[in-house]
Amino acid sequence: MPEWLDAILGWLQDSTLGDAVRSTPFMYATLESLHILGVAVLVGPAFAFDLRLLGVGRSQVPVTRAAHYLLPVSHLGLATAVVTGILLFSAQAVGVAGSGAAPWKLGLLLLAGLNVLVFHRGVYRRVDEWADVAPTPVAARVSAVVSMTTWTGVIFAGRFLAYI
Repeated sequence: MPEWLDAILGWLQDSTLGDAVRSTPFMYATLESLHILGVAVLVGPAFAFDLRLLGVGRSQVPVTRAAHYLLPVSHLGLATAVVTGILLFSAQAVGVAGSGAAPWKLGLLLLAGLNVLVFHRGVYRRVDEWADVAPTPVAARVSAVVSMTTWTGVIFAGRFLAYI
């Protein structure tokens, strides 16, 4: 790890925030629990939407209705996971960043975010043209598979942070 990055991580870990998360009774465990709930609220609706893009429930739920109900819930989960993740990271920044799983988690998070961006700026901009067709466009289905794969990888890498 470059010296400058190690210095930043050390500063974060030794900050008032990092110290508070580490030393306040039950704070770390509470944040960890909220982080898991945030991930569940993010990934559950995202997977449901991805499954709809892949054709599950095609005759019952239009893509636009699925997006209308599921994606805002997923955004709430993302916000919760990001805030709690940063707080958890502040408590053990040096150790977590040194984990062999850290580059995987960060890389997969970036890939998941890029996938969302490409999907919404690409094929989903024309959803009115394909919302009622079967099957959904290949680009939408590829995005769904990438989404499900990357979020699964993020969860696995997150769990492995403590072990490798």
